[in-house]
Amino acid sequence: MTGPETTTRWKAREAEMVTEKDVTLHVNGQAETVAVPVHRTLLEVLRELGHVEVKCGCEKGDCGACAVLLDGEVVDSCLTLACKADGRAVTTALGLGGPNDPHPLQTAFIEHGGTQCGYCTPGMIMAAKALLDENPDPSDDDIKRGLSGNLCRCTGYTRIFSAIQAAAEVLRKRGEAA
Repeated sequence: MTGPETTTRWKAREAEMVTEKDVTLHVNGQAETVAVPVHRTLLEVLRELGHVEVKCGCEKGDCGACAVLLDGEVVDSCLTLACKADGRAVTTALGLGGPNDPHPLQTAFIEHGGTQCGYCTPGMIMAAKALLDENPDPSDDDIKRGLSGNLCRCTGYTRIFSAIQAAAEVLRKRGEAA
């Protein structure tokens, strides 16, 4: 069926479509409210808000450089619509610790040479955090699975695995979750 009736129906539907939404993200414990187009990704919004520690790599979910924790679960922020994160806790690598109070994973990555160019590091650390939250004593196979969504072109992964094992040991000794 075509004609003026169909055109009128489509125009009515188009007028009802939401194109922008106010979204409140709880990033590293701080509430940030922003109006975003409904198609905008969490990666884009986080970077627009100044969270440049969230890296933009492939923008298709292959590399993991943009990984963040969303309510404690690791997600690729390039594949997550910002609207889906409304009202939820978003943790970036800076939310784990900073220069004056680093998280054991951050310290271990530095001490074990788990970073070279550093581009993948924030995403690797977030994936490792999610892994250690679930499994505080991971085997190498567990780490392989935990990092399966993250790519590093520099380190060869050996030092990253060592860093994660070292951080896990520190956290177990402290009696802490990751």
